[in-house]
Amino acid sequence: MDDRPIASRGSAPRDPEELEAGGVNASHEIAPATRLGAVHLTVSDLRRSRRYYQDAIGLETLVEDERRLSLGVGGEELLVLVERAGAQPTPGATGLYHFALLVPERRDLARWLAHAARTRVHLEGMTDHFVSEAIYLSDPDGHGIEIYADRPRSAWEGRVASGMTSLPLDARGLLGELADPEHEPFEGLAAGTVIGHVHLKVASIPETVAFYRDVLGFGLMVELGAQAAFLSAGGYHHHIGANTWESAWGSPPSADAAALRHATILLPDLPALETLRARMEAHDVELIEGDETSVLDPSGIRLRFEPASIGT
Repeated sequence: MDDRPIASRGSAPRDPEELEAGGVNASHEIAPATRLGAVHLTVSDLRRSRRYYQDAIGLETLVEDERRLSLGVGGEELLVLVERAGAQPTPGATGLYHFALLVPERRDLARWLAHAARTRVHLEGMTDHFVSEAIYLSDPDGHGIEIYADRPRSAWEGRVASGMTSLPLDARGLLGELADPEHEPFEGLAAGTVIGHVHLKVASIPETVAFYRDVLGFGLMVELGAQAAFLSAGGYHHHIGANTWESAWGSPPSADAAALRHATILLPDLPALETLRARMEAHDVELIEGDETSVLDPSGIRLRFEPASIGT
């Protein structure tokens, strides 16, 4: 925990979302209702991680055994942690930059920020992205986390490439959503919180775009040269972010590292999943042996595809 006031905790981590975005001609071939499901991570100490994600973040435990923990909100699984004692991050490796928890309303983000201020949760940054307002932090193993609220879609639709940027978040204005921030109750993240997007550390932006856009069918919303790209289904500002800040031409981490195990992409139904499988087959994308639901992207990042009607 950090004893400094929120205002003195420094600026947001250097993030490609801070750069000026180049316009692109987005097309959407994957099912528009496609979204993100549970993020699976390796951690070094499951008990420590459980305390952090319950007390600091506000997730609830769904299922727990000796080495595995499922957390979520309102019964929906959002995060799965698997323990490997002694696991450490791998600098320069591909994998997770951050996973993003999307709360339903701006007031929900204000309530979480008030909780963080009262309990002195260490923050790494607070940013206004035009499309959203975001708060950044890291878990005890260094996994990046974003908690954010979208601005109304009518405010940014059709303007993502020209408007998506990074400005200091108006924390006072955000807390102004609450009558009494110091005493605002907080019993966990709001019902309806979901994984809004995952932001990945990749080896190459051109290869990443070629896979997520041309093979999977996500629309390319923003491209920042060879540094970053943001892709989505259904015209959302982004479900997938990718950058090479720390991972250009990098390799995947070892199996025992504190790292992303896999991200889940939820298709709206089984026919949409079968359509995606046909697209991948047409592009000679191989499924992971023994797992007909998973593939590796060009950076060695594992993706699992499921129909949302069945769940995660």
